[in-house]
Amino acid sequence: MSMISDTALEEQLALAQADSRDMKRTVIALRAELESAHAEIQAVTARINQANAAEIAQLKTTVGALREELERARVEREKAVQQERVAASQEIQMLKATAAALRDELEAARAERNHAVQQERVAGHNEMAQLKATATALRDELQKARADTDNAVRAALVSAQGEIAQLRQTVAGLRESLELAQIDKTNAISREHAMAADEVTQLKATIQTLRDQIDSARQPA
Repeated sequence: MSMISDTALEEQLALAQADSRDMKRTVIALRAELESAHAEIQAVTARINQANAAEIAQLKTTVGALREELERARVEREKAVQQERVAASQEIQMLKATAAALRDELEAARAERNHAVQQERVAGHNEMAQLKATATALRDELQKARADTDNAVRAALVSAQGEIAQLRQTVAGLRESLELAQIDKTNAISREHAMAADEVTQLKATIQTLRDQIDSARQPA
């Protein structure tokens, strides 16, 4: 009776040892899987960081190009304004010369009118009226030319200011896109860390369960 009990105990011990070996192999496999998971997480994180770095570099290049374009626009605006000023100045000088010539012509006309009055009062009165009408028309034309010049300069300045405002809005939009990209990168890394932490927690729980089972198997029945 005692021999049968010893044999049964030996068989149970052998089974327990076999179970222990199986548990050890399982733990080793789980550790290898955990290390593989860590390596995969690190690889994914590295790829994410690399992709984000490339995107950030591209955004920086785009912002730099926009800044250069803005600077060229400013230079072109200043050049256009300067050209408009030069053109307006030349036109004003020409109009002044024209006005002076018209004044000289008017003076000559007045002299001629006085002479005509002396020769023929009726003819002189008609010629004087015609000269007054001509002078009025020329003054109106001179004022209109000055007004057109002022309007052209104002339009050039308004157009340049509108283009600058649009470029500023574009730069602001790019900055906002860059900030959103940085937020997305941070969220992606946080998700990867959270997933890795969850997986590690699950593996730890599994290992602890296996250890509990091994300890339970080692205890005598």
